[in-house]
Amino acid sequence: MLIVARFLVLSGVIMAPVAPKKTARKSRTGKPKAGAPESSRDEILKVASEEFAERGLSGARVDAIADRTRTSKRMIYYHFSGKEGLYRAVLEKVYSEIRTVEDQMDLERLDPEAAMRRMVELTFDYDESHPKFISLVNVENVNRGRIVAKLPSVRKRYSNVIQALKLVLDRGVGSGVFRGDVTAIDVRLVIGALCFFRVSNRYTFGALFDCDLANPELRKWHREMIVDAVLRFLKA
Repeated sequence: MLIVARFLVLSGVIMAPVAPKKTARKSRTGKPKAGAPESSRDEILKVASEEFAERGLSGARVDAIADRTRTSKRMIYYHFSGKEGLYRAVLEKVYSEIRTVEDQMDLERLDPEAAMRRMVELTFDYDESHPKFISLVNVENVNRGRIVAKLPSVRKRYSNVIQALKLVLDRGVGSGVFRGDVTAIDVRLVIGALCFFRVSNRYTFGALFDCDLANPELRKWHREMIVDAVLRFLKA
């Protein structure tokens, strides 16, 4: 019988059994885990940004990030050398994004007052549309800025922004529109404080004063008000 069976297989009368294909293991979310293509760096950083923004550095879990991406905890540790390394990469990414936008402002072709207005409006619009960035900045402040202080790329970008702001101020002072007793860091502090506060404190402020800072009309008014406040502060 064995000889007959072999003959039938070789002659094509019956088909030889085919071994079942191995399938990739899946996570609890149904996404492929081991054996599946790894997530891109951008996907990991996107999910990690959300996890750190919501839970902070101490509360975030690499397991949770792995479950929400097409990768494994082991691979995340391989690429980022652990949770703090991943958090560091997240900070580098979110800080570089806003600086990249500011680098495209083309301030040189604008007069000093228009250039300053543009800087304030851009900061306001970016903060309003990136609440996750605000949350991550708050997380890093809880950690006393110890990680961001070690990121040369972020420090260099901010140094460039301060230099651009200084050039606008110098032009304004030279043309007699801006006062000469404030520094670029002073102005950055005022702009950041006014724009950042609306997003970072919107829920507590809204609850205490019964107003919705996300209301489009109120947001539009505050945008104009903050621009006006900064320009009045700088007037010679």
